Amino acid sequence: MRAVLRWLGLSVLALAMLQIFFIGRIVLMAKVAPQSTAFERSQAWQILRDKGHLPWSQQWVDYGQISDNLKRAVIASEDDGFVNHDGVDWDALEKAWAKNSKAEQRAEQHGTTKPPKIVGGSTITQQLAKNLFLSGERTLFRKAQEFVLTMALELCLSKQRILEIYLNNVEWGEGVFGAEAAAQHYFRKPASRLSAYEAARLAVMLPRPKYFEKLPNSAYVSGRAAVITGRMGDAQLPGQ
Repeated sequence: MRAVLRWLGLSVLALAMLQIFFIGRIVLMAKVAPQSTAFERSQAWQILRDKGHLPWSQQWVDYGQISDNLKRAVIASEDDGFVNHDGVDWDALEKAWAKNSKAEQRAEQHGTTKPPKIVGGSTITQQLAKNLFLSGERTLFRKAQEFVLTMALELCLSKQRILEIYLNNVEWGEGVFGAEAAAQHYFRKPASRLSAYEAARLAVMLPRPKYFEKLPNSAYVSGRAAVITGRMGDAQLPGQ
């Protein structure tokens, strides 16, 4: 019994130390840009393993050097309540759960064992927490850790800083990370000069960047970009 208690105590201590480490890194991010994210490192390793070399494009640019069009497009597409929620959009999460439940019911009715994947409910802050620190595995512990990191990001950083870090580290294609690299890769211009429609096209790509990189002029991308462009006027930016 004593050995079990000792093991539990050491596990709790290790978990607490891990949280302190994560929070310390987040506090540092208020002033210092992260050199890389856990997701970037995993992608770099995968590309290097598959290709034998590492084609990589990424350049940090400050918040003011990113077009407001791109900020609005990403918020309109990914998280329209970004400036108002506390890191978790509970309404969107509830809707995502409802869609998952309906998908599972349809799968059972049709006799399929794997219901279709439903994407939704994840805020920009949650996506950033996952990309910065976590693996891609889907476990209860990882989701709990994502929630803790999301709350820490919201407490330690401003909404503007969260959006700045997100836009500089999000994936926009194989080895293409951040707004500046994406703007140069797809439109041969800096991120500060993106038009509304160009920004919307980039926003469309975010859920599946490698897939849409191969189909940049597809009818879906064009149609979805037009929808996002129409919604950008309602997107509220941090500080406004």
